[in-house]
Amino acid sequence: MSSMNDDFINLIEPTPIVKTKKCRILATVVRILLQFGTVVIGLIAWYMYDYFIAIAALLLSFIIMGIIRSKLRNSAIPLTQQEYHYNDDAIAKWYVARTFCEES
Repeated sequence: MSSMNDDFINLIEPTPIVKTKKCRILATVVRILLQFGTVVIGLIAWYMYDYFIAIAALLLSFIIMGIIRSKLRNSAIPLTQQEYHYNDDAIAKWYVARTFCEES
């Protein structure tokens, strides 16, 4: 039989709220790059080269942006919360709050 001290739920730290204007702008830029970076890379490759190269660049950018997204998530979100799903906005806010804007 377990005691009450062993039965606890780890508290989930909420997604940080960035307060300063500089941090909000930086979090928005990171979110936009995470959300639309693959499409922008594909469109630039299509404009500069050919649509076959654009499709290849789009597929490669999906892989690269996925790696970048996971690196940002794993470097900023606490270890006990990394198994939960986070959207690009939450990943950007966690990363900016932990890396650039140490607010209290």
